[in-house]
Amino acid sequence: MTRQFISIGELAALTGLSAYTLRFYEKAGVLQAAKRADNGHRRYNSQDVLWLEFVLRLKQTGMPLADIREYAQLRAAGEMSLQQRLTMLELHRQRLATTMSELAANASVLDDKIRIYQTMIVDKAGRKKKV
Repeated sequence: MTRQFISIGELAALTGLSAYTLRFYEKAGVLQAAKRADNGHRRYNSQDVLWLEFVLRLKQTGMPLADIREYAQLRAAGEMSLQQRLTMLELHRQRLATTMSELAANASVLDDKIRIYQTMIVDKAGRKKKV
């Protein structure tokens, strides 16, 4: 980003979110109210972009919006909330590790089933050639 500020449309394009979603996140307390240009248009800076990228990582890893909102409020409270934020992230990381383990186990079962079908198809093709 070479300019100091970007518009909501530019932030939407950069993140893949809609302007509507960005406004919703602001209204929900996930994003701090954006600075405004003289014409009233929202203006975001590089710190806003970094924060939103982190919010999206939390969302992509399954953190509920209510928890993200709580984390955002703690972040806005400053250093006095460091321990609470750390605790939230540690708990989220533990849940993520559990989910990853469950997904790996499920993927393994799917891999086994795929191998069974592949073997059955090869065997069926082999039987047809012998006829």
